[in-house]
Amino acid sequence: MVDYHAANQPYQYGPSSGGGGGNGGGGGVGDYMAQEDDWDRDLLLDPAWEKQQRKTFTAWCNSHLRKAGTQIENIDEDFRDGLKLMLLLEVISGERLPKPERGKMRVHKINNVNKALDFIASKGVKLVSIGAEEIVDGNAKMTLGMIWTIILRFAIQDISVEETSAKEGLLLWCQRKTAPYKNVNVQNFHISWKDGLAFNALIHRHRPELIEYDKLRKDDPVTNLNNAFEVAEKYLDIPKMLDAEDIVGTLRPDEKAIMTYVSCFYHAFSGAQKAETAANRICKVLAVNQENEHLMEDYEKLASDLLEWIRRTIPWLEDRVPQKTIQEMQQKLEDFRDYRRVHKPPKVQEKCQLEINFNTLQTKLRLSNRPAFMPSEGKMVSDINNCWQHLEQAEKGFEEWLLNVIRRLERLDHLGEKFGQKASIHEAWTDGKEAMLKQKDYETATLSDIKALIRKHEAFESDLAAHQDRVEQIAAIAQELNELDYYDSPSVNTRCQKICDQWDALGSLTHSRREALEKTEKQLETIDQLHLEYAKRAAPFNNWMESAMEDLQDMFIVHTIEEIEGLIAAHDQFKSTLPDADKEREAILAIHGEAQKIAECNHIKLLGSNPYTTVTPQIINSKWEKVQQLVPKRDDALLEEQSKQQSNERLRRQFASQANIVGPWIQTKMEEIGRISIEMNGTLEDQLNHLKQYEQSIVDYKPNLDLLEQQHQLIQEALIFDNKHTNYTMEHIRVGWEQLLTTIARTINEVENQILTRDAKGISQEQMQEFRASFNHFDKDHGGALGPEEFKACLISLGYDVENDRQGDAEFNRIMSVVDPNNSGIVTFQAFIDFMSRETTDTDTADQVIASFKVLAGDKNFITAEELRRELPPDQAEYCIARMAPYQGPDAAPGALDYKSFSTALYGESDL
Repeated sequence: MVDYHAANQPYQYGPSSGGGGGNGGGGGVGDYMAQEDDWDRDLLLDPAWEKQQRKTFTAWCNSHLRKAGTQIENIDEDFRDGLKLMLLLEVISGERLPKPERGKMRVHKINNVNKALDFIASKGVKLVSIGAEEIVDGNAKMTLGMIWTIILRFAIQDISVEETSAKEGLLLWCQRKTAPYKNVNVQNFHISWKDGLAFNALIHRHRPELIEYDKLRKDDPVTNLNNAFEVAEKYLDIPKMLDAEDIVGTLRPDEKAIMTYVSCFYHAFSGAQKAETAANRICKVLAVNQENEHLMEDYEKLASDLLEWIRRTIPWLEDRVPQKTIQEMQQKLEDFRDYRRVHKPPKVQEKCQLEINFNTLQTKLRLSNRPAFMPSEGKMVSDINNCWQHLEQAEKGFEEWLLNVIRRLERLDHLGEKFGQKASIHEAWTDGKEAMLKQKDYETATLSDIKALIRKHEAFESDLAAHQDRVEQIAAIAQELNELDYYDSPSVNTRCQKICDQWDALGSLTHSRREALEKTEKQLETIDQLHLEYAKRAAPFNNWMESAMEDLQDMFIVHTIEEIEGLIAAHDQFKSTLPDADKEREAILAIHGEAQKIAECNHIKLLGSNPYTTVTPQIINSKWEKVQQLVPKRDDALLEEQSKQQSNERLRRQFASQANIVGPWIQTKMEEIGRISIEMNGTLEDQLNHLKQYEQSIVDYKPNLDLLEQQHQLIQEALIFDNKHTNYTMEHIRVGWEQLLTTIARTINEVENQILTRDAKGISQEQMQEFRASFNHFDKDHGGALGPEEFKACLISLGYDVENDRQGDAEFNRIMSVVDPNNSGIVTFQAFIDFMSRETTDTDTADQVIASFKVLAGDKNFITAEELRRELPPDQAEYCIARMAPYQGPDAAPGALDYKSFSTALYGESDL
């Protein structure tokens, strides 16, 4: 601010006081000045007019200079040095002027006045024929012309009523405010004000308690004028700019003086209306912001809960450490089924609802010109989708892994039982063999006995060799159980080692006994060929029967009808060999009978049993009878398994029949939803009702899915692992169902957002239908989005000038930057609707909110908590106070709050 006290001292600046009647804006002033400034610079002013202008302009200047603690006495003298002129401009504009020059010489004064005139010109005002020399010389006509120019620019230019401005706007405002009053007819700024009733009407219209209008008389203008001027000075802070005699005593009062005086009334009364309008605008903006914050908090909580559930569930699904027993693994499988049936479906709905809430919130923010909502780190919809994909990836192979582990454990149990069966058979065979091999019976035997012992030992070696395969099978099964990590491997290994050690001992004892027998073999000559033949044929036949019994008792496990039918075929083939085996048995028994017959015929007394074998006819018959008994039991077991596999096949077909209906139905509904979203007709409400009815029809189909789940449950309980009758798995059906529910919910949400956009922006149903029809017409592939060329054609069809020329390309690029800010190359329908709604409607801006707060603050650059509580509802006032930062400007007062930063932050233009 210019230091006007330093006339005899060096010039210096102090803090600016702000305020004033103008906003410091520029542009457009020269035009209206050319129309309204009828100042005749070649003729002398009318003396009465000059007197009125001097008095009015002096009072007007002092009403502003008093804010800086000074005033003027003589308008054409006190501005000659340029100091108070620069000070006046600083006060009314709220801006700083260049530093005034030191010194009192004429050149210093001219330079200071030129700085003031340059500042006026910078605001768009053309100063015709007004030079610094004339002001410095005290030219009254030019000085008054300059002050009138300042008044026009800073007190009258910005007055606007119904798109009029300046003089016309001020006149229209006066006419409207005084229209209800009798004897008042404002047509100009001279004669219409002579009787004083117009001044009194303006005051009474705004402050009826100050004026008793009905007591005023049209024939007493002096009383009327003095009453209005005194009330204005006392209660409205409008200084008395004219005397009643000045106005009454002239035929036509000076128009510029009256305009200046009346403009003070306008500014005094327009502030109340501005404050009310500003308060309403701020309340509206704050209400939108509070609602959006609640939605953001709800989103954050729902996202946190869902992410926490996913993070807890993924480690459980990724835990692939198998349990030791089938029962434990089956419990894990049942837990997984509960997860799919009970725990996951509600989370699918929560995820879908989260996306819907996010889209709705973003739509509300766009419609209210607010910045897009950015959730906390890690809680974006994309983050949740990534976590969900991780969950489904972890879930994907979990059930298959469980079934594979159960299958492996089932095989292990089968192998364990098989090992025990073969080991028991072998142990039963080896029982007593070591004692037999250790006996010394050959030392006292006869030659024939020795020969019999040799043959018997040969038969035993043959039998021993035949059992070699079983020992190897036992060892192989034990090895496989170890490799498959069988839970009872230690006991298996111990038993297997014992069998192998015993087998080695038998081999060693057999070799030792053979050596002992061969040592005396030279002394043995007689051998019973018939017994020998019997022994040789009986031993393999006996082994065959033992193998047959072992095979008939062998456990089996199958998973398909083909496998059991293969076992039945093998069993039938075995049964077909029984007649030949029976013939062999009869032949062996005939050899034994022949030996008995020869002995009887030759009176040979056979002492004891056949010396060459322990396999007696009774043993053969006993084992043969056992084989005969085992065959029908094997038949029954195979038939029972065949029945089980046939039941499994029925379950497969039953599931496939239902899955082959549900799967295509889901696919058809997905395609129908795609068509519905493109071919929507009727009002948005009709479309929404239609979509919700369609959604209900989908929900009503849920029992079919539940039936399929029950059938799938039966299949899993039967341990059925494949199904050749359908390409649909339960997993495919579940994923398709979830996608179907999500797609219809998103489609409904899109229509709800369109309704929200339409209502918020005031778009008519016809406009919305036109936008939809235009978009669908150019969406050739029905993909729900337009490429750049398709979008350009759509804009042209709606009347936009975006043809292929420089101007059209620039406009199209501007529009594309709005509808596709991420340069994805596509324009969605929602982006298209948002753009069209912005084109056809108006919304609040940060500048409008700042201007509203400035009105409430009394034109200051800051506002106080007391002012906010006085002008706004309690909850919204406290909302602002809690969020506004302290004001840091040079003119800050105690408790000052920064409303500019707060307003721009509402629209995402800066941070508090």
